[in-house]
Amino acid sequence: MSTASDLAPDGAPSRPGSVHRTLDILEVVAAQGGASAKEIAEATGLPLPTVYRLARELLDSDYLVHIREEKRFELGYKLHALGVSLHQQIGVPRQVRAEVHALHEKMQVAAYFAVHRGSQIVVVHTSDSPAAPRLRPIDFGFHEAPHAHALGKILLANMEPEQVERHLDPEPMPRFGPGTITRHAELHQQLATVADRGVAWEFGEFQPGATCAAAAVRAGNGSLVGSVAVSAPDARLATDAERAVVEAALRATASRVSRFFRSGHTS
Repeated sequence: MSTASDLAPDGAPSRPGSVHRTLDILEVVAAQGGASAKEIAEATGLPLPTVYRLARELLDSDYLVHIREEKRFELGYKLHALGVSLHQQIGVPRQVRAEVHALHEKMQVAAYFAVHRGSQIVVVHTSDSPAAPRLRPIDFGFHEAPHAHALGKILLANMEPEQVERHLDPEPMPRFGPGTITRHAELHQQLATVADRGVAWEFGEFQPGATCAAAAVRAGNGSLVGSVAVSAPDARLATDAERAVVEAALRATASRVSRFFRSGHTS
């Protein structure tokens, strides 16, 4: 029986994986700064005729261009238009940037603002300095490991338990640092605390030697907009007193950012 995910908009079964294969091609071309059909086939495992067929469709839609002299494909201008549109949708208002920067300067920790788009987390603004550097890399596996970092715990704590289970890997969940929670039951207990307090902490769970905290940012209807977060070396937040001071500042910043979004401002 066909499920909803197997059906095209008109109710007809879709070719399984055709969209994913097309996206795989785009990702290979993007990652390599251009690629030949043979290189795409090797990277994706797709048969060469399939690569040519899908590449032709992407060429016709201006998502790829073909550099004939080099026999290579490169990204087309349509993708730039999509990128501009995404940037406009998740652009960070000036007031929000100012709040995040003030948090960084006041607490001397790296500070972040992330937006939550469905089940995805996108860090859209970071304020740091040589004395309080950001976590690197900043595009780490937020989507693959929400159980292991503070931003992910804010997102999961906003879900029903059944939703959470759908977003978790089977036990034991992947371990990224010495403190990573790998069992569902323990994580659910922690998420209940996060939901109650509105703040998530993690101590060396995602990157060894780093302590992070995040606080929820909500719209006027109570829906989760995103999170304000901070990170610092373990030694910077080693005591309860130090963590309490940072948490108070984090809560205050998240509250002001929430108030900004509740007011209806977007820029």
